[in-house]
Amino acid sequence: MRLTVTSWNINSVRLRIDLVLRFLAEAKPDVLCLQETKCPDDAFPLKALRGSGYENVVFAGQKGYNGVAILSRFPLITRDVMSFCERQDARHISAVLGPEAGAAAGIALHDFYVPAGGDVPDTALNPKFAHKLDFLRDLRAWGGRRMKGPAILVGDLNVAPLEHDVWSHKQLLDVVSHTPVETEALELLRNEVGWVDTARLLTPPPEKIFTWWSYRSPDWAAADKGRRLDHAWVSPDLAGTVRKVDVARDVRGWERPSDHAPVTLTLEL
Repeated sequence: MRLTVTSWNINSVRLRIDLVLRFLAEAKPDVLCLQETKCPDDAFPLKALRGSGYENVVFAGQKGYNGVAILSRFPLITRDVMSFCERQDARHISAVLGPEAGAAAGIALHDFYVPAGGDVPDTALNPKFAHKLDFLRDLRAWGGRRMKGPAILVGDLNVAPLEHDVWSHKQLLDVVSHTPVETEALELLRNEVGWVDTARLLTPPPEKIFTWWSYRSPDWAAADKGRRLDHAWVSPDLAGTVRKVDVARDVRGWERPSDHAPVTLTLEL
């Protein structure tokens, strides 16, 4: 059985609902995990998404920022939301694929949106950066230890951990998302539990991989100053099933796009 799971920071699901529907119609992933939906639960476009063939939807949102959602062709069970840093921010949601998912049944899906951290990589000067480091600390403490069975962790983790995950390692060492304190925190989290970074499993360095290109660039495609902020990890027991990780770079070029491209993980179960 082939299972496809896409992660996409949509940067407002209501503003870009037409892009979401277009992507679902063209790419047809089994599961779509969204981040930064930016809407409260009572405004989530549930009817439109279910009308596209994804009847099984779980979401957690808040007005104007954050927000996560999982859309699935298969039934979802045991919806759960975790809070970090003693805040009720909508930055995590999880669910388990139900029995109707065949060989994929029982796989837990975790969808995360890690704080961006602002522009200044100094905890004394920038409370947003301090919050990001605290979030990564709490995420490391969780690590996935409560999981029982196979799991997939996806999302906008807002960290480009490796040298070849950014357009210029030297120039971005003091830029939020690629500072050593952030990259070390994310890699400690991943390695301690044994999460497998699927993109780098199939495409090891030095080949560059980007999933995000800034709106500030007048010609993002030509400049290609990207970063790999969006990730798809699997538990060790799923590592042997990983077949493909695709970054839909062309979607970044659609009209009024998110600054993130969808990342699709394919497993052969």
